[in-house]
Amino acid sequence: MPLHKCLIANRGEIAVRILRGCHELGVHTVAVYSEVDASARHVQLADEAYLLGAANPADSYLKIPKLIDAARQSGADCVHPGYGFLSEVEDFAQAVIDAGLVWIGPPPEAIRLMGVKTEARALMGRAGVPLVPGYQSDAQNDADFLAAADHIGYPVMVKAAGGGGGKGIRVVYERRDLPEALAAARREALHAFGDPRVFLERYIEHGRHIEVQVLADQFGHTVHLFERECSAQRRHQKVIEESPSPLLTPEIRARMGAAAVEAARAVHYVNAGTVEFIAAPTGEFYFLEMNTRLQVEHPVTEMVTGLDLVKLQIAIAAGEPLPFTQADLTQRGHAIECRLYAEDAPNGFLPAVGTLLEFIPPSGLGVRVDSGVGAGDAITIHYDPMIAKLIVYDWTRDGAIQRMDAALSDTVILGTTTNLTFLRALINHPAFKAGEVDTNFIETHLAELLPAESPLPKAALIAAALHDLTTSPPDPLSQGRGGSERYSVPDPWARTDGFRIG
Repeated sequence: MPLHKCLIANRGEIAVRILRGCHELGVHTVAVYSEVDASARHVQLADEAYLLGAANPADSYLKIPKLIDAARQSGADCVHPGYGFLSEVEDFAQAVIDAGLVWIGPPPEAIRLMGVKTEARALMGRAGVPLVPGYQSDAQNDADFLAAADHIGYPVMVKAAGGGGGKGIRVVYERRDLPEALAAARREALHAFGDPRVFLERYIEHGRHIEVQVLADQFGHTVHLFERECSAQRRHQKVIEESPSPLLTPEIRARMGAAAVEAARAVHYVNAGTVEFIAAPTGEFYFLEMNTRLQVEHPVTEMVTGLDLVKLQIAIAAGEPLPFTQADLTQRGHAIECRLYAEDAPNGFLPAVGTLLEFIPPSGLGVRVDSGVGAGDAITIHYDPMIAKLIVYDWTRDGAIQRMDAALSDTVILGTTTNLTFLRALINHPAFKAGEVDTNFIETHLAELLPAESPLPKAALIAAALHDLTTSPPDPLSQGRGGSERYSVPDPWARTDGFRIG
């Protein structure tokens, strides 16, 4: 069943990314926007756009009835949720289906099963997927948690049952600190997810966060697209992602991929998803959770496989079978992604709102920039302060690190504070270069990664002197679709369908 018009229930760089995939397939696009996003890049690039409401996401991007109404009014036949907002909300997926539209994502039941971490753990255990030793109970009595932690052994991690995004998590090293950690995690979980339940897992010290991309069609075919390592984290939020993982051997990679496929099959998964694992330094790995959506860091998988995940999502939702088997898939070269944020790293990474007076992203062979903003756009308090994702590719990891350092150095941003200097310090740290960063590395070595001061880069000073800041930003539509999403990929991958863009 071919799809003709897609409503993109999101904003920012992921909306621009989905727009690109739709346009290449000849699928017309419908953007939605809040009042402050009226002139946003994704609105300019779409074939048509519908106002949802005020800036507060609760009044716009999270309003299910308004999104369904926009889809109906526009004549859309499918909805892509992107990531964040309603992408992992079972009720939204069901509302789209009930409206007679095609949901570009997994079945609502799979979202539900994987959305509650305690239920997901139990299901994965029955499916034979390795689990971190832990404890979960609906009773939620502190005395039972204390007894369970004594049995598991400290340190333990308190985690929100309905959580995600790093919220509702506490690491506890001593028994006396557990009651306070339970109370704090419950409060945060209730505020963030409306569900105060928590559970325990053994805390894997020096653990590595490794996730596996999976794809499944409607005919029972499920494959994995290898792994991404996301161990460079701050407060459980990913900062840098790469593929392949420098930790995994071919044998561990194969076992982890097989475990991810079994996890997806256990919930009758369809479309793109990610199974996340925590790996010990010795290589043992355990299931963490499954993200039932496209990931922020999906470009690194695209770079090393030559596949377009957005276009594959659309094809699967349209009822097409996967065009390859596991044996057809290979992982070549190395890709790294850095998340470029408007934030003040020395000041606790607080968001740095403001207008982008200038934004000159890097370019060149093997450099890709995914962004939803450009010069003249505002970074506001209402949404995530991401400016862009910088992704680089090279045949070797060392080459990719060098290329990323050059790309960060070439990036010019005026008008707001960013984490550029922090990112360069991180990728140039000896531990990162050696592939030895664990999930606690940034917290432990933060003082080494923060600049003593934040001087304006020479490139920015030169740009400010030479560029007329009064010039209006170019209209992305006059330059062809894609706006500030720019790809340049090594020649060996130029042959892949939809991979060379811009």
